[in-house]
Amino acid sequence: MKEITDILNAYYYAQKQGKKAALATVVKVDGSSYRRPGARMLVTDDGLLTGAISGGCLEGDALKKALSAIHQQENRLVMYDTTDEDDAKFGVQLGCNGIVHILFEPIDGLDENNPIKILESINGERENAVIVTLFSLQSKTQLGTRSIIKSENQFGNLPTSIALETLADAQQVLANEKSELKNYKIENELVDGFIEFVKPPIALIIAGAGNDAQPLATIAHLLGWQVTIADGRPTHATLQRFPNAKILVTKPAQILPQLSMDTQTAVVLMTHNYNYDTELLGLLLQTDVPYIGALGPKKKLVRMLDELEMNTETNRSRVYGPVGLDIGAETAEEIAISIIAEIKSSLSGATASSLKEKKQAIHSQTKSIS
Repeated sequence: MKEITDILNAYYYAQKQGKKAALATVVKVDGSSYRRPGARMLVTDDGLLTGAISGGCLEGDALKKALSAIHQQENRLVMYDTTDEDDAKFGVQLGCNGIVHILFEPIDGLDENNPIKILESINGERENAVIVTLFSLQSKTQLGTRSIIKSENQFGNLPTSIALETLADAQQVLANEKSELKNYKIENELVDGFIEFVKPPIALIIAGAGNDAQPLATIAHLLGWQVTIADGRPTHATLQRFPNAKILVTKPAQILPQLSMDTQTAVVLMTHNYNYDTELLGLLLQTDVPYIGALGPKKKLVRMLDELEMNTETNRSRVYGPVGLDIGAETAEEIAISIIAEIKSSLSGATASSLKEKKQAIHSQTKSIS
């Protein structure tokens, strides 16, 4: 979601400057690549790039293709094939041994269903959504980013002949929480559909406004997470100390009623106030929040659970205490990195093991079905 937010902000700025822009989207990948389907980049007509569609190797050529799309005001699909070992002949030096399909869409500010308007409809919302992007590997007709589907509503403009089928597929992707590639037929012409599942950003609630909470809040904000600081001390929980966070100066019992927690929510207890953390822990264990982290030694956590009379195997397994991955962290900044990594790993369902030990592809493949 951070990439989408950055792209929207860059587009708004470009509009104010009277610049034209195009959106580049990775819609299909075969084999290995640095970015997966759903990666986006905004290109303005003066060459400014926001977002990324590769590790930097594609951006130079993509800039040329985007400027061409802006000039011609026409969607364009470009394939980069690096399965040949001598990928230098493509002039992009990918070195990834894969085939990447990128859709370039010039932004028409007068079109109420342009790709930017579609991305706007999910920005800042805490709701799962599906973005439908239609393209074709077999013809020059590239329909582009066409719709956003949520559980209760839809925004965009799908072709009438495939609208019902596409909406059904989108609802299935919402249910499965996994993107898919689909095939459709419009007037006897095959059309590919990237049905992309999009989660809201992680919401991080930090109970504690001490100095060690500052790097945690800073790194989380850098990642595009939504940060809330909760503490009972008005001298510590301030916008001056946490300029990019929502501030709650309150007792534990008043924290949860002011927040909306979902499957992308993480809470870290680090007030260094034993009674505050214990009371909040008891309240959190009565919710479905997927990640609860507790700073401090394991014996402290056991004592807290004992005092709450909630020391069950289920509760012990729910709480990440001591919080963070074992990376040898010592400083507040290093501890923040270990906590951020554990939260990301937990909410993504990843193993948090070294990538060198992984037998499968680093990224999960987008499922392709006909």
